[in-house]
Amino acid sequence: MKYILAIDSFKGCLSSAEVEEALARSLHEYGAEVVSITMSDGGEGMLEAFTEAMHGNIVEAQVHDPLMRPITAQYGIANDGTAIIETSRACGLTLMTEEERNPMVATTYGVGELVAHAVKQGAQNFIIGLGGSGTSDVGIGMLKAMTDIFAKGETIDRVIKHTLKDCKFTLASDVRNPLYGENGAAQVFAKQKGANDEMIAKLDERAQRFAGFSYRHFGFDRSNAPGAGAAGGLGYAFMQYFGGKAVSGADLLLDIIDFDRLIADADVIITGEGRADGQTLMGKLPERILQRAKKHKIPVWLVAGQAKDKERLLAAGFTKAVGITPEGMDMDEAMNPDVAKDNIRRWAETVKQ
Repeated sequence: MKYILAIDSFKGCLSSAEVEEALARSLHEYGAEVVSITMSDGGEGMLEAFTEAMHGNIVEAQVHDPLMRPITAQYGIANDGTAIIETSRACGLTLMTEEERNPMVATTYGVGELVAHAVKQGAQNFIIGLGGSGTSDVGIGMLKAMTDIFAKGETIDRVIKHTLKDCKFTLASDVRNPLYGENGAAQVFAKQKGANDEMIAKLDERAQRFAGFSYRHFGFDRSNAPGAGAAGGLGYAFMQYFGGKAVSGADLLLDIIDFDRLIADADVIITGEGRADGQTLMGKLPERILQRAKKHKIPVWLVAGQAKDKERLLAAGFTKAVGITPEGMDMDEAMNPDVAKDNIRRWAETVKQ
């Protein structure tokens, strides 16, 4: 049997590579051929997945975190010079404690510093991963950093016309939300970033005001474009100000690695994520892999930390839909990386039977 492992990270627990390593070790024990592919849809783990796929190197930059504290952040430079930026490395939710989280003050300034650092290294093409942010500042912080670095005392227009005139930004994300409104960045995502109802209303209003200002300035409006609401509106800032184009992060990576060729002779593809449910079918990485596999009539097993809506997942075409966490296990325990690895190996034992 030849297995292709193409599993997203178990968010907040294990990286894609760690999940696949634990599973591959068990499958190898009974002679299976295993090909592991580090995966990401633009969120957590995006930097490693894309940099590996594009045969690049990781570099470091001194930037600021969401609360403007100095940190060292990493980004990738592919072998063709493309800069690979996982924005959560500078504005991620995990860079703050629960008590510190406040999207009214958290800033994307550090993302602008990462982009500027890459520009100074000669990068003109960018892949920007828009997942896992702890911010909802509509990208204003990012724009301010770019202005401070390249046009101090002037406006972002100078940066656009001179510094970035030959730059191209591809935005990798599975988020399709608009900037504001009922399905916008604040209403859908700000609560998990520490916002209460009053803050959510203010954040949504702030986003609308900024979009109105930007529309009057440029004469066009990207606030309703799919993905504008990604990363607390950071997607909008890249679209509106830098001409960024939003794409499925999963499909982008699958195209880069020539996934259809890699799976041509596979017997089974195993994909997954930390929590699988009905939302998995809304363009997330396992769903995109399923669609590719259907063309080759290859069975796809969905393996997750938790699996809900199993009937829907099976009806969509997954041959298996499995949650590896034992019934009744405390979630804090299940999220322990060592426990999660044990759960993966325990499930793998059932594959052998």
